[in-house]
Amino acid sequence: MREISVAVLVPARPADNLSELVVRNAREAPSAVTFARPTGAGWQDVTCAQFLDEVTAVARGLIATGVEPGDHVGLMSKTRYEWTLLDFAIWSVGAITVPVYETSAPDQVSWILSDSGAVAVVTETAAHRAAVEGVRGTLPGLREVWCLDDGDLDRLVERGGGVPADEVDRRRASTDSTSIATLIYTSGTTGRPKGCQLTHGNFLELSRNAAACMSDVVHADAASTLLFLPLAHVFARFIQVLCVESRVRMGHTPDVKNLLGDLSSFRPTFVLAVPRVFEKIYNSAAATADASGRGRIFGIAADTAIRYSQALDGRGPGPVLRLQHAIFDRLVYAKLRDRMGGRVQYAVSGGAPLGARLGHFFRGLGLTILEGWGLTETTAPSTVNTPDQLRIGSVGRPLPGVTVSVADDGELLVRGVNVMAGYHNNPDASAEALAGGWFHTGDIGEIDDDGFVRITGRKKEIIVTAGGKNVVPSLLEDRLRAHPLISQCIVVGDQRPFVACLVTLDAEMLPGWLTTHDRPPMDVATAAHDPQVRAAIQTAVNSANEVVSKAESIRKFLILDTDFTEAGGHLTPKLSLKRAVILKEFSGQVEELYG
Repeated sequence: MREISVAVLVPARPADNLSELVVRNAREAPSAVTFARPTGAGWQDVTCAQFLDEVTAVARGLIATGVEPGDHVGLMSKTRYEWTLLDFAIWSVGAITVPVYETSAPDQVSWILSDSGAVAVVTETAAHRAAVEGVRGTLPGLREVWCLDDGDLDRLVERGGGVPADEVDRRRASTDSTSIATLIYTSGTTGRPKGCQLTHGNFLELSRNAAACMSDVVHADAASTLLFLPLAHVFARFIQVLCVESRVRMGHTPDVKNLLGDLSSFRPTFVLAVPRVFEKIYNSAAATADASGRGRIFGIAADTAIRYSQALDGRGPGPVLRLQHAIFDRLVYAKLRDRMGGRVQYAVSGGAPLGARLGHFFRGLGLTILEGWGLTETTAPSTVNTPDQLRIGSVGRPLPGVTVSVADDGELLVRGVNVMAGYHNNPDASAEALAGGWFHTGDIGEIDDDGFVRITGRKKEIIVTAGGKNVVPSLLEDRLRAHPLISQCIVVGDQRPFVACLVTLDAEMLPGWLTTHDRPPMDVATAAHDPQVRAAIQTAVNSANEVVSKAESIRKFLILDTDFTEAGGHLTPKLSLKRAVILKEFSGQVEELYG
């Protein structure tokens, strides 16, 4: 199939804007709980009426400081309740939110705020504020810098005390579905990040249609989700709007180190995450089982979960498999579900390929992962698996209102309600990306006979060996990262005689692995040269090579004594490899592979 189009389920409402969702919720269900804020004693509920009052109060403060409709306001903070509060307050005055990752380098902060022309910035910590102040000389249009941890949000509300409430209503009416809601700057794996102009209509029409086809998830009894991905990323931002649109109870947590504890106390019915989170959950459970002497039992349980899920796609599990599954549900699966709060039924995954094995494992233990695909330019999801249309190993069918096509060279093209208006201050890049009325994604993929989309690689990341063989690195990398010892890896071999890779070790998983394999304690740098560690990595490489031809297989690998991290500039905030950066920094190690 070369093209698949899914008709809209919810017609467009051209006069609507995102801030009106808050007003509608307060009018229709004032006492319904829309958020829960973390406190020392647990979670404090916020009703729709309370949220409207808080949004209005902050909006009045923004007006008092001179923020006008169409102005750009930066927001540099980890995921927290105030992020969402400020987002809707900015929209309520007709302004445009410009997210800045809290991990951004000074040059990135300067570029995003200068290119957008931000007139004000909300930061979270004193360090974030200092980062902005450090580049303020390059930002002549920046008038205000506020810091949440310094109490500036309360002072902003105080400043708005003299602004009439109906002035917020007047400002709110100044925007419609065609107005720009946000500038989200692409992660910039190569070159300067580009500011994607996403409209109110992009978010509204996509979230309404997504809710209509995912009713089992967002309209379930007492539906709730705990948001822990960065709200500066379009994926989490879309879910934020989806939850407010559908009145799903939502919590925020900024620190994934405490994720299992937060999941346990919040008890969400669905979550969203990138594949690395699910890999970590699986590897951590396997390592815990190994350490307690139950590794063999866990391995059998995992295999049973996978076979059970695979059987659901056919004639269904037979009586023996059902019995085995029921036994392991009591012994293993229920404990894993309890660690995630005990109520999670669905997870939405995006940002990178998940892998069919993990998808079947989690569905087999009672957590169905709905894998989707999209980019910043498509307001996050263009396609997604839904509870009633699920094909593990694919990224699902297009959402209602979206069309996906395969170009002659295999590139996936998208058009529909979710496609951006263009890149800010960059007409040439906009014309190139939106040529012919389609957004050119840069992803290579295919559409099966039932309309399910599969991603097979990135146009710019395909490796061509010296022998002329095309290699998709992500296929091998995804398999390698499934091994508990491996944190990150990058496949190399462009214009080289064979394919090779650089591997980094997972510092959190290493101590447990060493103990269960009767090895003495050692740091990552020492472990990189340990014969048994190298043998384990070789086993992972052999497993990855099983899914490709001999010409595409990894012939050599090198274990690094450090990791690829976002802080080190090697990964984007959604944990994608910055290949050009890594290959430049580790060029000596790459040459060593081919020496």
